[in-house]
Amino acid sequence: MGPCVRRDDIKLCVSRMYYVYILASRRHGTLYIGVTNSLSKRMEQHRNGEGSLFVKTYGVYRLVYVEAFERPDEAIAREKQLKRWKRDWKIELIERENLEWRDLSDLIV
Repeated sequence: MGPCVRRDDIKLCVSRMYYVYILASRRHGTLYIGVTNSLSKRMEQHRNGEGSLFVKTYGVYRLVYVEAFERPDEAIAREKQLKRWKRDWKIELIERENLEWRDLSDLIV
């Protein structure tokens, strides 16, 4: 659960989401898997060269896959699981949702 605020004797709690994401350099190119609680901020960091050195070195900036979780431990466990997967399985996962490997960054709110 995210931060809570009191307003007029009502306690409002905002649910924070956690994301596992896959970046690609191009279709069937280099892949990077990460986890974050702010996709827009993390994508901006990657594109400004402030994120992962791997991303910067290999030009992996295209957001091709995202999964959302309510709890950080679930997102971290999924990230670790995906990192252990064979490359072919990762490609199949991406193509189930994003056959054209379109950059999904424009869908981030």
